[in-house]
Amino acid sequence: MGKPTGFKEFPRETAAHQAPLERITHYREFQLEMGEDLLKRQGARCMDCGIPFCQSNNGCPIDNLIPEWNDLVYRGRWREALERLHSTNNFPEFTGRVCPAPCEGACTLGINEPPVSIKAIECAIVDRGFAEGWILPRPPKLRTGKQIAIIGSGPAGLAAADQLNKVGHRVTVFEREDRIGGLLVYGIPNMKLDKDIVERRLNLMRAQGIHFATRANVGDNVDASRLREEFDAVLLACGATKPRDIRIPGRDLAGIHLAMDFLTANTRSLLESSLQDGKYLDANGKRVLVIGGGDTGTDCVATSIRHGCRSLTNLELLPQPPPQRAEDNPWPTWPRILRTDYGHAEAAAKWGDDPRVFSVLSKEFIGDGSGNVAGVRTVRVDWRRGSGRLEMVELPGTDEVFDADLVLLALGFLGPEPALAEQLGIELDPRASYQAEYGEFATSVAGVFAAGDCRRGQSLVVWAIAEGRGAAHAIDTYLMGSSSLPFPESY
Repeated sequence: MGKPTGFKEFPRETAAHQAPLERITHYREFQLEMGEDLLKRQGARCMDCGIPFCQSNNGCPIDNLIPEWNDLVYRGRWREALERLHSTNNFPEFTGRVCPAPCEGACTLGINEPPVSIKAIECAIVDRGFAEGWILPRPPKLRTGKQIAIIGSGPAGLAAADQLNKVGHRVTVFEREDRIGGLLVYGIPNMKLDKDIVERRLNLMRAQGIHFATRANVGDNVDASRLREEFDAVLLACGATKPRDIRIPGRDLAGIHLAMDFLTANTRSLLESSLQDGKYLDANGKRVLVIGGGDTGTDCVATSIRHGCRSLTNLELLPQPPPQRAEDNPWPTWPRILRTDYGHAEAAAKWGDDPRVFSVLSKEFIGDGSGNVAGVRTVRVDWRRGSGRLEMVELPGTDEVFDADLVLLALGFLGPEPALAEQLGIELDPRASYQAEYGEFATSVAGVFAAGDCRRGQSLVVWAIAEGRGAAHAIDTYLMGSSSLPFPESY
């Protein structure tokens, strides 16, 4: 695959980014395009490694044919590369922008060299496909007469809808928000995924015959049992939207908000009025404290900076990861190493230092005497290995107060909200997610299936797509006795 000696000849290169101090002045995507010659050289780095671990269960969960389209890009056969890419991935323009690329973590070249720039090549292939007009609506030639309701329009629901529509089923996607896209719209800021990119794909799906219903909150203004009666099958793809909160003294003070409330309001206001309507939580001039790491924490950091916050600190409970793989984190598992994401880089450029403080436990929110938050009292912790697992130990004499006018809680999610399961009588697993075995995706209620974060817990966009594709195969088999749809094997 690629050029046999390419990995020896060409260094790893990725797309350049607009400088941090420039990009914080807007909400547009800031990744710059890579030239064709550069992309070909990166494709040439793909080794003939024998076993492509990038496609293994440690790599790509949707079985992307990575060595094949790397080779096709190297040879300049872009349209064929697009066909191979779309054969496994319904939305490479999404994963090519927001996926953390576990495929690169499992790249064989990555054992002792920087891995192949898989994510950049993926994004370039699909963007070129749209630019060249190669990606057109392809509605099915025949309809089966079967109707399927999908609850939730995030990547899992959209992937299932796309697959089921291909084999001729009529699909209706129900979304409780005012826009289709789920976390792709309101969970990921514009600078990481421009909403025109999402709408472009949605328009294609509409032209292929998929129906979307917005402001349709199943379990509230749409009766869940009625859907079960009117449709031949129902897929729950409503995400893990129940947020994890922090229950410490002072939590009821004004100025403490869940991260998704902050991000959703900002994106909605941005799309509707370019932030002119004032219907968002403004961080301008405030001392912002983000509690929690991960993508959501980074997005809060980056959004607050664009608002013009006065200062910013990001507290993380876990210890700082090492710069290189630890002994208990061997290849091809995901490298748990210290990374500087876009928001952290922007904060460092603006204030001269990384905003993250590791191994910090929040103990109490402190008020200003008028009901508003003024800071948080913390203690440093040490993580020690106990009986097979890390245990947190508070360190005496390390109490510290971080000042804050605005606190954003980016602590992850606990699972799906309970109302829908209660109305349908669906059994839950020990983590309070919908009980449905991988491969079958069937819940305890006949004809009702579950996929994505609501089934497996909070995860990545690429895993949501894999779940949606797998659920589509299971639903098609349930309705028709067998299915021609592919089933992702890399689990």
